[in-house]
Order: sequence, then C-alpha cells, then structure tokens
Amino acid sequence: MKKIAVLTAGGDCPGLNAVLRAVVKTAINDYGISVLGIKDGYWGLVENEMQHLSFEKVSGILTLGGTILGTSNKADPFRFPVKKKGKITYEDLSDKAIENCRKRGIEALICIGGDGTLTVANKLIQKGLKIVGVPKTIDNDLSGTDVTFGFDTAVANATEAIDKIHTTAMSHHRVLVIETMGRYAGWIALTSGVAGGGDIILIPEIPYDIKKICERVKERGRRGKRFSIIIVAEGARPKDGDIVVSRIVEGSPEPIRLGGIGQKIGQEIEKRTGIETRVAVLGHLQRGGTPTAFDRILATRYGTHSVHLLKQGKFGHMVALKGQRITSIPISQAIKKLKLVPLNHPLIQAARSVGTSFGD
Repeated sequence: MKKIAVLTAGGDCPGLNAVLRAVVKTAINDYGISVLGIKDGYWGLVENEMQHLSFEKVSGILTLGGTILGTSNKADPFRFPVKKKGKITYEDLSDKAIENCRKRGIEALICIGGDGTLTVANKLIQKGLKIVGVPKTIDNDLSGTDVTFGFDTAVANATEAIDKIHTTAMSHHRVLVIETMGRYAGWIALTSGVAGGGDIILIPEIPYDIKKICERVKERGRRGKRFSIIIVAEGARPKDGDIVVSRIVEGSPEPIRLGGIGQKIGQEIEKRTGIETRVAVLGHLQRGGTPTAFDRILATRYGTHSVHLLKQGKFGHMVALKGQRITSIPISQAIKKLKLVPLNHPLIQAARSVGTSFGD
C-alpha cells in the first residue's frame, strides 16, 4: 500500500484535526504511505478536490478545533445535488467518486464521521472501495464504541455554560432553561446536567410531564430555592407528544433539524408558575473550540489505529473504544441503530439520588 486518502464528513467537532494529524504521521512514520486529504467530505470525493497531506500540513493542528479539510453534511455521493437549468436535482454519482479514487491511485480510504457518514461509507464498501471508519460525533450516539471523540469537549463546553448561567439565575431568582444538542440521544444533556448541578434534566429517552416539572420548580421555591436550572436535550419530548422540529433542510441525509423545545418548555413554566423564565440555546457553541485532553488523546489513538487496520487489511471496520482498549467492529454493525441512554444508566441513578428530576 503506497497511497491512502482521508475525509471528514458530517458536522464538525473538536478532535477532527487530531485524527488527521495521527493518520498522516502514522502512515508516513510507520509504513511510508502518502496521504491525500479530501476536501469538504464526500463533496471532494465526487468533485475530485484533494490535497497532499505532509508532515508540515498537519503540524500544529492537534489543539485546533474544526477540520482543516472542511466538511459537508449534504454531499452524499448516492444522492448528490446537481444544478441543471437553474434547478437542483439529485443524482447517483458514486461511480464517479470511485473512479476519482482509481485515477488518483488511492488504494484505501479513511472516513471520519458519524452514523450518516459511515452509512455512506458502508454503501461505498459494497461497491468495492476499501474503507476504514473513525467514529465522530458530539452526540455520542454511535453504536459499537463506548465513546466518540468530540463528546467530551461538547460536555465540557455545555457544563461551562451551565456554570455561568447558574449565577445569573440565582441573582435574578429566575428559572433558566438550557437547551443542548444531541438529536435523539440525551448523552450531552445528561452528562453536562449532572456535572453542572441541573435541578431538572430532560432527555429524549424519558418523556416528560410538564405538570411535574412545574411542581418541582414550585417545590424548590417552598424550600427557599428561588431559582431552578433546567437542562433539556433538543430531542426531548412530552408524554403523548412529539419532538419539536426547527426546520427541514432539503437535500441533507438528515433533513430534520431539531430545536425550539427549550422555548416551548420555558413559556409553559412561566405561564403555569408565574416565575420569570429565560431560555438559553447553546447550539454550535458545543461544537467549537479546542478539544479537551481526553478528546485529543482518543482522537490520536483512533487515528493511529485506523491506519494499522488498513495495513492489516481489515477493511469495512470502524475503530472503537471498549473500556480502555482500542479495537474495531464492522461498520455495518456500528450503524444498525443509535446508541441511546439506557434507563438504568448509572448517571441517571446517581442524579435521582441527589434529587435531580427527569420530569417523569
């Protein structure tokens, strides 16, 4: 094996550059393999936009957030947007992507991404491409690995925001509702909520009852606690209700964009309790900034191991963390279902023991 390529697709997250650095340095140092970086995820694979990644190119990027290659969460080779006569149509250009790899002399590909990215990778594998996956998502919802890189940094960012919001909630005797990311999994809300001392944590896995939320807020008031901190995952939903959709993005592999649940809950609480309520949507703050030490280390371990897998011929596998050990599982297995928070998770049990409500 003399030449490989690497791409970062889907949403950005801290640690992507650490993986790229590890891939390039391991490929060159251990095996003498040259590496091409594909620009903007699968878009660059279809449009043949690539660049050589040298030692110099990846030097100094370990602490840098985002990705030096760029990314896209819309460019799916199997449903690629093409403008014709002023209108966007979608075509299967996967053969073109594979042909670009052949022309460039790319013998194998490392795809860094979440369930959407790896679902596309699995389709390309079925068409003959040799691929190894690296699990990336701040949501931590990818099956087959204990932790995805980017999650720890997102939790740290959310926890810092909760800490700062805590003081203003105390000062003004308000209810503060803090909306986190996470899509259909409550990992970020649960973990940052426990770390930030949230009074109420609402996650998709536990449908909430607004009456019980309001009762908890009023109960705290009766005990002299004139403020409450509520952490809500963007995918949280009421019992006998549904998730709140912010908008639909046409052409995206994941067209549904969640958002607005925090505002909905805030309005209900203020109306039912009469207590002034404010809402803070953390949004993309959680995705940005320098990765934590944990994510830098995990990303480095993932990146080095992904190159070793290629060299060992373990194509179609995704690197994974099991306990303290880096291993791998088939990509087809990793994308079968989302990893949701189990109802018996130790963090849920610990939170309930210290008096945190889950709105149920």
